[in-house]
Amino acid sequence: MVDHWTSWLELVRASLTTVVTPVIVAADFPAKTLEYLSVATSTRKALIQEITRLDQTHLLLRAQTQKMRALTAENNRLRILLGSAEKSQDNVVVAELIGIDPDPKTHEVIIDKGAVNGTFIGQSILDAQGLMGQVISVSRYTSRVLLISDPSHSVPVQVARSNLRLVAQGSGATSHLNLMFVQNSADILAGDLLISSGLGGRFPAGYPVAIVNKFESQLGNPFAFVTAVPSALLDRGRYVLLVFTEDNQYSPSEKFYDKNLD
Repeated sequence: MVDHWTSWLELVRASLTTVVTPVIVAADFPAKTLEYLSVATSTRKALIQEITRLDQTHLLLRAQTQKMRALTAENNRLRILLGSAEKSQDNVVVAELIGIDPDPKTHEVIIDKGAVNGTFIGQSILDAQGLMGQVISVSRYTSRVLLISDPSHSVPVQVARSNLRLVAQGSGATSHLNLMFVQNSADILAGDLLISSGLGGRFPAGYPVAIVNKFESQLGNPFAFVTAVPSALLDRGRYVLLVFTEDNQYSPSEKFYDKNLD
């Protein structure tokens, strides 16, 4: 009653509060410590989880970036390929390489176009840079292509500068072709562009085949040693062009295909 109705005990109350404060702090210390440790642990765990999530997101974004780069490069290749098709006066169809012959002595690839797409044996194959080869076997949905670098393959060509007619034969390596029976006095120089001559009726005329990179006269031999670098990227690329000339227009057919390739 005295404390309620008067202010005589305020000094006593303040003194008791000062004395009791350390006890209150000491009593509250374990709970505060546990709360602090809990918050610190939770924060550290959350930070670790956030860092892990960010690392995973970073890795995923890097993978997506790499994929976008690959898609961009593939899109550019397709644009170049289609640009090459627009320049050609022949009808063309884009095909995709789906297989490669594992035998290193045989330069053959498989494309995803067959008899149902109008593909025929002997059909010329191009990429954006030049002549790649010809179809040698056709199944219903796929075809086998012999590249110009195969030792058994020959292409009638002519020098774009001098119109000199020659035969380019595969060397067994995608890096170069051999020019057969070139006389030492022939009008041909390193850097000359070789184009398909159209002779023999196998390949359409006017397509880039190779660029001469070596011409060496041989003493005691009437023929020089001449090699040329293929214009087409024979060991690279994914898409090619099937050429349909006026004599062989695109007309899907299932005749004359090899069932063993299906």
